[in-house]
Amino acid sequence: MNSAKEYLGRLALIVATVVLTFAALEIASRLWRGPGWLLYWPHLPTQVLKPSNDRCGNLFDDRLGWVTSPNCATPSYHHDAKGFRVVPGPTGQSLGEPAVLVTGASFSYGDEVSDGETWAAYLQGLIHRKVINAGVTGYSLDQTVLRSEQLAKEIAPAAMIVTFTADDVARGELSRVWGAEKPYFELVGGRLELRHVPVPQSEPVDLFWQKALGWSLVAEKVVRALDEVDWWYANRRRALPKGAGESLACPLMRRLAQLSIPTLVVAQYPPRTWRDTRKFAGGQRRLTGIVLRCAEEAGLGALDTFQIVQDAVRARGVDALHRVWHHNSEGNRLIADAVAAELAKRHMLQP
Repeated sequence: MNSAKEYLGRLALIVATVVLTFAALEIASRLWRGPGWLLYWPHLPTQVLKPSNDRCGNLFDDRLGWVTSPNCATPSYHHDAKGFRVVPGPTGQSLGEPAVLVTGASFSYGDEVSDGETWAAYLQGLIHRKVINAGVTGYSLDQTVLRSEQLAKEIAPAAMIVTFTADDVARGELSRVWGAEKPYFELVGGRLELRHVPVPQSEPVDLFWQKALGWSLVAEKVVRALDEVDWWYANRRRALPKGAGESLACPLMRRLAQLSIPTLVVAQYPPRTWRDTRKFAGGQRRLTGIVLRCAEEAGLGALDTFQIVQDAVRARGVDALHRVWHHNSEGNRLIADAVAAELAKRHMLQP
């Protein structure tokens, strides 16, 4: 009897220790992210595309899946009447037009920094020409190309800067991501055929582990460290076999070239590229290399920012250029400098 009580007592002590340790780690993670996170507990697996206390949300779109919402304002993020991320202009100075159009996912949009700290904002100051930031958080490369086509006709920009990461390429294999439905392309007889359009409205998917752990920053960090985001974002839906996204790269770049607008395709990289170099960097560079080669073959400009950031990381450290998942203001300055230099080198902007 005593042994049974002793066993239960030890078990209770172990459980209590685990719970308290987890709670302490959770509080520490939230303080590291920012004191406001002690009171803000969103459902993380599905909050990427949703509005929050510090983020503008998105609107459903039956061709693109989702687009940025118009006339949105938070302490850090602002959208104009067309839903574009606000790019603050220099006080008292006029900007040249036609504008430069920036498209892409969260690295273009400027997640984790204020409006004036995005690389699009810094680029505008460097080239003295209006820059339209049409980046949309969570986009795959195929969505970026579709949005570029749509806005190129509407805006008629002087040039386009289309950015992507390796993850954007892989997301092209999905018909549902971040809890939202999206279009995708299938390669049929060497030609792209658009599928899942009109895009249906998303239906919520509530899985046990999402309900139990979806609020935890610690759980999210563990999932990302183990590279098991498909488990975390279990409401993803695969439409194409794994690895098929890279076969779409060249046809997608040819679609961009058909717009006949000077276009620079820019590869960007998440901080994990340098925090987990052995396991992560190789795969990232292989995928970005495929897209950049396809861009060059299609007659587009191509810029790989890897070495530029690598040199800065070696000199100053990863945290000097990044926040949690994206560049900080200094990292974005670095990208803007590189893009401006490439535009000038290629004479892509007429006086």
